Amino acid sequence: MNDSARYSLADLLAIMARLRDPQRGCPWDVKQDFSTIAPYTVEEAYEVADAIDRRDWHDLRDELGDLLLQVVFHAQMAKEQGLFDFDDVAHTISDKMRRRHPHVFGDVTYADLDEQKRAWDEIKASERATKGDAHDNSVLAGVSRGQPEWQRALKLQQRAATVGFDWPDHRPVIGKLHEELAEVQTEFEAGADPARLEDEIGDVLFVAVNLARHAGVDFARALKHANAKFERRFRRMEQLAAGDGQPLSASDLAEQEALWQRAKAEERGLG
Repeated sequence: MNDSARYSLADLLAIMARLRDPQRGCPWDVKQDFSTIAPYTVEEAYEVADAIDRRDWHDLRDELGDLLLQVVFHAQMAKEQGLFDFDDVAHTISDKMRRRHPHVFGDVTYADLDEQKRAWDEIKASERATKGDAHDNSVLAGVSRGQPEWQRALKLQQRAATVGFDWPDHRPVIGKLHEELAEVQTEFEAGADPARLEDEIGDVLFVAVNLARHAGVDFARALKHANAKFERRFRRMEQLAAGDGQPLSASDLAEQEALWQRAKAEERGLG
């Protein structure tokens, strides 16, 4: 293929097959399996979301390509094992989209978005029954495990709230957060058993997600902003330390705290 030609999906599938070829392929690609590639798949999905958040459309194109490569990689490994291939993946999702949108691809009509949402849930429940999951009639059925745990916590809370199991507002959630923090403190004072400490800190994080939900705050976005703020201030600390003639690592904790406060003050226009 010459440089001016455009590659197609068929070309990408052929490229991946060549990369996985035991004799002529790339040793790294050949040795991978579903488990080793899965973390890259998750990472690439986050990279797509980051490009969208930055509104970098050129980068988004590249990141979507990286994510598509992950799908192609998994499909190629499945084909090698006789499980399914890329065409099966495309067929399955196409069939699912048509099935879940009878108001678009059929003659069904819904009165409003709420009715459509109820129908969507009913269709998904029917799909679970077809898979043999009919015995699970919990309101929590179908909450995916294949997502970040904070997001799963949010969905579990949202599902529970549909049957009234929810705090009335943010105030008791804050009280619960204080209660869970106190239990963490108790575990530290009792010797910080790792298993119990993990359990109690998990409760704190679960309640933090609940608090964000009641506040109408996107938990992931809030944490992203906190990460960016920390990184911005820490990098400024390093610059301030260098301006004082020494690396940050040469400063003791008290000196580092003073640099942190200087960085904060500068951000707030107080420096």
